Amino acid sequence: MEISSDEDEVTDDFMDFLMIACMHDQINASSTRRPQRTCPFKGDDYIFGLLTGHPETMMNIMRMDAQTFILLKDTLLHNGFIDIEHMHISVEESLGIFLYTFAQNDRHRLLADRFQHSTETICRHIKIIMRALCKLASTDCVGAIDGTLVDAWVPASRQNTFRGRKSTVSQNVLAACDFDMLFTFINSGWEGSAHDNAILIDSITRADLQFPHPPNGKYYLVDAGFTNMPGFLAPFRSQRYHLQEFRDRHYSGPKELFNHRHSSLRNVIERTFGVLKKRFPILRSMPNYKSTRQGPLVIACCVVHNWIRLHAAMDPLFMEADNEMAAEAEEDELVGNQADYVDMSQHGLTYQSNIRDAIATAMWQNHVGHG
Repeated sequence: MEISSDEDEVTDDFMDFLMIACMHDQINASSTRRPQRTCPFKGDDYIFGLLTGHPETMMNIMRMDAQTFILLKDTLLHNGFIDIEHMHISVEESLGIFLYTFAQNDRHRLLADRFQHSTETICRHIKIIMRALCKLASTDCVGAIDGTLVDAWVPASRQNTFRGRKSTVSQNVLAACDFDMLFTFINSGWEGSAHDNAILIDSITRADLQFPHPPNGKYYLVDAGFTNMPGFLAPFRSQRYHLQEFRDRHYSGPKELFNHRHSSLRNVIERTFGVLKKRFPILRSMPNYKSTRQGPLVIACCVVHNWIRLHAAMDPLFMEADNEMAAEAEEDELVGNQADYVDMSQHGLTYQSNIRDAIATAMWQNHVGHG
């Protein structure tokens, strides 16, 4: 059969189209099969480089020195808090991913490139370490209690209830700490609009939370937003309270003196929150994690905070806070106000309001006697 020139042109055009289509398919197929994580410097190599490299680099990246990092990893392993059979990467790298995420607050896509793993692997190992750290938490001390707002991510339909006093979407976290800046209790995951006192009542009435109740005659220091009740000593309302309000060191009576002493001691919880948020910027800018994970995330950060406090004597963030507290204590001593602190835990009256009145009266008499 003969084919005309017009038919020849159509056939040639069709063959050209088929050739271009085949080339396009081959190019696309080769690009989809091309491995994405091809950097020869893997996640384990990166962690090893940090652990053996300059101490300042390790501190800047992980907010923890190498020795404390290794001790934490060994403790999680030896206590059986990590099931290594279900891990596809080393414990060192898993812990490194967790700390890097919360210290640098990078998104998972960037972490995937840094550690040369899929985002699914990054997410899974963050959860593994977070659960292990929550198991490491312990509670046994008496100190100060307060609430703090931590950034939260929730769907638009739920944001109104999570808007706290600063109008930002946040969760309200109730924490207790001792006077060595160690967290002793955490109740996290509450909406930012929740009142501190409501979270405290929930904490002390739920057996599953295992709140560390103070022994008889002891108490937590709480601010004026809490109820002054047995075990929880609040300042006098309608009186000066915050430290910056007492620069002149003149008191109108025993209630103001008590409030100043109370504020000076309770300030430890504010400093502790400050160190925590400096170390983990993720608490000020939460990624779009599930809401059920954001509460345990805060607890895990507090556990790392405690671990560093107990095992890293030269941690720069704690050293800075300690120096500030020492400077304030020295200033108080120079103006003759330090001697009153010891009386605050020696009153065994039945009702907490009477305890507060007795302490305030004793402080005032001591202050006037030394004035």
